[in-house]
Amino acid sequence: MKIALSEEMRNIDKAAAEVYGLPELLLMESAGHRTAQAMASLLQGVRDKSICVLAGSGNNGGDALAASRYLHNMGAKIKVFITCEEAHLKPASARMEKTAAQMGIEIHKLEEDRDWNRLHLALKFTDAVLDGLLGTGFKGELKKKILRIIEEVNEAQKKVLSIDVPSGVEADTGRISTVAVAADMTLTLGLPKVGHLLSPGTEMTGELIVDDIGIPQTLLQSDSIQQELLDDSLAATLLPLRGHAVHKGDCGKILVIAGSLGMTGAAALSATAALRAGAGVVTLAVPASLQPVLASQLLEVMVQPVTEKEKSKGVMGGEAALKTLLSLAEKHDAVLIGPGLGRAMETQELVRMFVSRVNKPLIMDADAIYAYRSQVDDLSKLPQVPVLTPHLGEMAGLLGVSVDDLRTSLLPIVREAAAEYQCVLVVKSECTMVVYPDGMAFLTTKGNSGMATAGSGDVLAGTIAGLIMQTESGLAPLAGVYLHGLAGDLAYEEKGEALLASDIREKLAGARMELRKLQSQLK
Repeated sequence: MKIALSEEMRNIDKAAAEVYGLPELLLMESAGHRTAQAMASLLQGVRDKSICVLAGSGNNGGDALAASRYLHNMGAKIKVFITCEEAHLKPASARMEKTAAQMGIEIHKLEEDRDWNRLHLALKFTDAVLDGLLGTGFKGELKKKILRIIEEVNEAQKKVLSIDVPSGVEADTGRISTVAVAADMTLTLGLPKVGHLLSPGTEMTGELIVDDIGIPQTLLQSDSIQQELLDDSLAATLLPLRGHAVHKGDCGKILVIAGSLGMTGAAALSATAALRAGAGVVTLAVPASLQPVLASQLLEVMVQPVTEKEKSKGVMGGEAALKTLLSLAEKHDAVLIGPGLGRAMETQELVRMFVSRVNKPLIMDADAIYAYRSQVDDLSKLPQVPVLTPHLGEMAGLLGVSVDDLRTSLLPIVREAAAEYQCVLVVKSECTMVVYPDGMAFLTTKGNSGMATAGSGDVLAGTIAGLIMQTESGLAPLAGVYLHGLAGDLAYEEKGEALLASDIREKLAGARMELRKLQSQLK
């Protein structure tokens, strides 16, 4: 399923009218009908229930006014509060307001103190609130009247259904300038929006329901829309079934370059995650002094020693190390470099020299990304298109911005970076996104708060590496993010917020089995 930006939804609505002859009023009527059904679902029926309808001046308000009629006909007790003068309503919304008034629905403006008192009482005794204050066009700061209404709604602590996006949330970013409606359910029209998935907007969205309200699928699935949900239906297309004659060499020989003194866990997690993801052979290259420890622990992984920096145990570096790594890379199908590798100057130099000379599928994580902080432009000069797996802090550091600034425009910034530096960016957050150099962006539907634990990123990097030869290499980041998130969800069912990164790794097998079941169901 595609994900729309606000401008893209405006273009879709315009094309629906101009190309398909679906006028705004007709779509508003459909949105109102579907909104009333969603409210009935939220309240498990609306007959004799009191519902407070909040309508703004735009089409979002018109949808709410249309819904008020359907709810009225379903036996609900409706009180509508409009935030503007009737003259300021858009034409379609004004038509909906006039019809609702003719049906005898109670409609109030918010102009004088008594109007606000009426709203306060209505919210106190209502069963639910329908939020049609602001739509996808909202950006920036809230007007004082809207701010006050939202605060009243949140203080009332009633069930809330928001239309399209919770009022106060920016649809394209998930940003909240001051406050936003805390919805229990959001019915989004046409397509989901980026702001439903990114924090803090995602925390305000509640249960997300998507309805096309009759918009032609050719518009909703246009190739010009460059955001897509990494959901079950897409994931089912990513990982082909294995043939009976497959052998370990067919499933991928993966080289993992990782580990330093005190960071052996990252090396172990990433290497074993690659195997759990289904790779046939995994070789782990580590500083020589760490090899005996890791070799004794990792029975299924081949652990190779790499020359250490002179007089520094547990730290890779130097020409001999580079020669060893290049030789190992020649014998493998893909390379993962970075987990727990360390930030010693010689190690960082080794990373840059190595990746500039290896023309194999390459995943760069953690300290390998850090190696390019001061020379990020060099990423575009690499012989391959690398996959980088930074968390928000690493991404911000790579680009020389603050995490707060990055979050403010996360998708546009990451999209620009992927194009400029010719890399695939897997940016880890509450909603991990995968962005390709051509601008295509995928946002995951899997994952949970329990996955905010040390080593989770190492497991993700290893999972992507392990899938490189099992699917088209360009799709491995998508398959890896999906399986990693699904494994995390399976682990969360057992461990809750106390799960460990190794719990995620051990659920990768179960996640693959769940994906196979899904593929069978969707055939």
